[in-house]
Amino acid sequence: MGVTKTEIFTTDQNRLADLAKAFAHPARVAILQILTTRKTCVCGDLVEELSLAQATVSQHLKELKRIGIIQGEIDPPRVCYCINPEVWAEAQTAFGDLWKAFSPATCCP
Repeated sequence: MGVTKTEIFTTDQNRLADLAKAFAHPARVAILQILTTRKTCVCGDLVEELSLAQATVSQHLKELKRIGIIQGEIDPPRVCYCINPEVWAEAQTAFGDLWKAFSPATCCP
């Protein structure tokens, strides 16, 4: 979204959209699924498991880290990533609140 468009939405709406980006690509979903089963993960392991190019995996990791849903430490030549528990909980709450707000009784036939 352009800067001018995001300004018309609330901070919560913009944050929820940002969190949704974490799940907006199957490669990022796969990365998150792998990371939820481990305490840490090395980028090279992800490349092997996903059968994607190193540059592709790096771009997805960069986006996930920008959003904050993963955290990582750079110790060349290895880069380790893991789920950020605080942001993971934030996403669970944000999406849960959105889904709880829907009531089928208020939907048109």
